[in-house]
Amino acid sequence: MRYLAIDYGDKRTGLAICDHAETIASPLAVIQGQKDLLKKIADVVETENVEAIVLGLPLNMDDSQGPQARLIFKFADQLKEHLNIPIHFQDERLSTFSAEGKLAPADFTRGKKRKWLDAIAAAEILEEFLEQKNVK
Repeated sequence: MRYLAIDYGDKRTGLAICDHAETIASPLAVIQGQKDLLKKIADVVETENVEAIVLGLPLNMDDSQGPQARLIFKFADQLKEHLNIPIHFQDERLSTFSAEGKLAPADFTRGKKRKWLDAIAAAEILEEFLEQKNVK
């Protein structure tokens, strides 16, 4: 199955995708801003033959759901209105921290790192989802 991971944000939304064998999660794109975000995601779903969405869920360190988690559930409801595929949630705690660690050795400018950070964080979310899915 082909999954699209989404690291949703107000300013930037990172996307990552996996192969059909569900073994490799790759950063795909970063969408700037909110303008036409749902349409842009729907276009990616169509062109990449995505069969399910994995949405990063920002839980608090004590496993509780804060205001950001509620925003994700609202965004998921909007996605459901535009897409007819399953939506899964994946704990995204520390995904950005891990992505920053992966980008640290790269010889990128600060701006280029910021540009790709959200897509790499989405790949981290997708990797975690696939690992948990394949363990079950």
